[in-house]
Amino acid sequence: MSYSTSQLLTLEEFLKLPETKPTNEYINGEIIPKPMPKGKHSRLQLRLCNSINEVAESQKIAYAFPELRCSFGIRSIVPDVAVFNWSRIPFDADGEVPNDFLLWPDWTIKILSPEQSSNRVIGNILYCLQHGCGLGWLIDPTDRSILVFRLGQQPELLQGEDFLPVLPEIQLALTVNQVFGWLKMGG
Repeated sequence: MSYSTSQLLTLEEFLKLPETKPTNEYINGEIIPKPMPKGKHSRLQLRLCNSINEVAESQKIAYAFPELRCSFGIRSIVPDVAVFNWSRIPFDADGEVPNDFLLWPDWTIKILSPEQSSNRVIGNILYCLQHGCGLGWLIDPTDRSILVFRLGQQPELLQGEDFLPVLPEIQLALTVNQVFGWLKMGG
């Protein structure tokens, strides 16, 4: 579901609005609510952030942020995981992470929810790539596949024991099966 007003908002006007639950994204003048994460989504999101940060944060290589609003160009999107190379994190004068990220992530990860439009999600990944993002993943828990997008290349559908590409600086080896294996928590 999307909301559009009779008078389109600019990105700047949208960013002045109070945050909502569920989170809204701003795409092509429309305010689009993002579905609330459910169990599988939350589990995958947490494990991805932890796995990336475990190998990248201490060496100041990169950092994975969950549900971080990224506003650039004419969109304000909230990837499920936004990974930034350390050198691109816009720390403030005190060395702290700012509240506003007015730039694209280096790697964007989206976990498809059943009620989401896959084309709209892919559109956000492609938009990120057009603005300088190097890598995008679309994770589909329903069919246990991950669609990988890389700058200047055709998308690639990965499944099973296929290894997933990550940013070159990050030393992380994951297969599709390993990612979906995180969903098993019970006996």
